[in-house]
Amino acid sequence: MDNMDIISIILLGVGLAMDAFSVSITRGLTLKICQVKHALWIALFFGIFQAIMPILGWISGMQLQNLVSTLAPWIAFLLLLAIGLKMIYESFHMENEDPEKCGIFSFKELFILAIATSIDAFAVGISFAFLEMSIWVPVLIIGIITFILSFIGVYIGKRMGHLFESKIEIIGGLILIGIGFKILLEHLLA
Repeated sequence: MDNMDIISIILLGVGLAMDAFSVSITRGLTLKICQVKHALWIALFFGIFQAIMPILGWISGMQLQNLVSTLAPWIAFLLLLAIGLKMIYESFHMENEDPEKCGIFSFKELFILAIATSIDAFAVGISFAFLEMSIWVPVLIIGIITFILSFIGVYIGKRMGHLFESKIEIIGGLILIGIGFKILLEHLLA
């Protein structure tokens, strides 16, 4: 951990995990049936992507630093906006759909969410390459922290979901859109 102590890496891991944590809460809110296996899959996807993306960024190195720092917030914003709008649209059309299909667990959607919430980790990997830091311990810590927070987030969302019942898809969609705007605004105001 050449240039960064363990406390700094843990804090970095918590910071990077916040988007995944928020989205995990949203998924917990919107899943009609939420079992331990669903929480594990969500946590696993987010944890693995948060660990893989810094490695990919590290490998990419400085050649992509300016491009990634410019485009990553826009990509994350567009992905979260699209999924959020889809959730809101579906909330108004639920009565026309099979109730068994509403609020289902989707690997495709989870994959997109994992990418959207881990793009900032890609940029962190580029920073590690620039600082000539070893990447292996930080990505392990980042992945574990994201896994744990995402797992907890699903259950927080599931507990809160009963408070909102019929409006849950709208709330979930608005949360995702809000996270997307937050990512974009942080980039634009930096």
